[in-house]
Amino acid sequence: MNKKYHFIAIGGVGMSGLAKYLIQQGYEVSGSDISESKYVNQLKAMGAKIFIGHSKENVPEGSIVAISSAIRMNNPELVRARELGCKIYHRSDMLAEISRSEKKFIGLAGTHGKTTTSGMASYLLSKAGYNPSFVVGGIIPELNTNAEYDKNGNFFVAEMDESDGTLVKYRPDILVINNLEADHLDFYKNGLDSIVETFQKLLSNLRSDAKILINNDNKGNLMLKGYNFITFGFDEAEYLAKNKIFANGYSTFDVYHNDKLLLENVKIILPGEHNIYNALAVIAACNEAGIDVNSIKEHLATFTGMGRRFQKMLTINDIPVYDDYAHHPTEVKATLSAMKNFTTRNVVAVFQPHRYTRLQSLWNDFKNSLASADRLIITDVYAASEDPIEGVSSDIFASELPNAEYISGSIEDVAKKLLPTLKENDIVIGLGAGSITNLAKYLSKASEE
Repeated sequence: MNKKYHFIAIGGVGMSGLAKYLIQQGYEVSGSDISESKYVNQLKAMGAKIFIGHSKENVPEGSIVAISSAIRMNNPELVRARELGCKIYHRSDMLAEISRSEKKFIGLAGTHGKTTTSGMASYLLSKAGYNPSFVVGGIIPELNTNAEYDKNGNFFVAEMDESDGTLVKYRPDILVINNLEADHLDFYKNGLDSIVETFQKLLSNLRSDAKILINNDNKGNLMLKGYNFITFGFDEAEYLAKNKIFANGYSTFDVYHNDKLLLENVKIILPGEHNIYNALAVIAACNEAGIDVNSIKEHLATFTGMGRRFQKMLTINDIPVYDDYAHHPTEVKATLSAMKNFTTRNVVAVFQPHRYTRLQSLWNDFKNSLASADRLIITDVYAASEDPIEGVSSDIFASELPNAEYISGSIEDVAKKLLPTLKENDIVIGLGAGSITNLAKYLSKASEE
């Protein structure tokens, strides 16, 4: 690989992970972003040269320049990189090149759960002494990082993002497909059919000895054809989770492999059935990779989840405030269901729709998924660089839900208006992939004013 790399928008979770990985391998790394962040500050501490703001002067000659799909063609650093004749790599190209090492590549994919499963796998292998290398889509709280290079380990774990179709570039030895559903409809114009087509292309590119694990309970996964899949699930599968119990702050279950008990009384602290699927997927993948699953069992109960996945942020006036990245109806429904099983408090859900195209395409699905909240706040749409769509707005959406109220303005404005209305027995959860993650911070700020 090249010795010098420059990342445009280095502060994103995916880009920062790749940058960390390269720094740990001894490469020279620089990058730019529009503002400071925890990711930027971590990279500075590791020795990266960071520029705040995009400028053509930031690009070093002779560097490989890394971009994501969010970078526009007229970005001054991208324009300058072309003028200098720099090689320009998409983020997915960087990850694909990193993954082509001598290490066994465990890739986690699917519409939902890939950040949790990739983070869980990385955490378990780290705690069990396998010294994994990894690049995942969120901070693993117990490890305080989203990426790690360890020359002593034999495994590389990565989250494989399907949002822009670039996952077809990867060649994992062990591939897990958690589930397939219609999402990213700005890119996948034919919905689920387009997503399935992309995953079929991914499968066709794998080596003949690759192992492909799929959740056998997911209808989208069952649309995949032509391969000898290794299945996991709750009903009919090679790896089965049985005897599921939800109690005392834990979920427990047994794992059977080909009708033989593999692990008994597995305990996880993460709430909800979807997290049993996540844990089962990781256990199956580890077993197929030749890892002693008994060595990881005890650590499953200490994995507290990924940042922004059912994450408790703080307590204000005895009211707990949680944050969750859920921005698809299935994720929203699973998170609210888990919370309703987790607490007897009144659930106050603050939902920030993410992208106009997603809200438009999944309008009724979102309405159904949010119905279980005791009180529902809808904020303005987080556009994520999209232009508004006529007739697709948060106030119209809220008007169609009997338990919803629309609060306009920034998330700080929402927090100021929400705080005085909260009651003693409430529990608050922010839902969405955008600026809603700052809800707890602004509630705290409002309570101090």
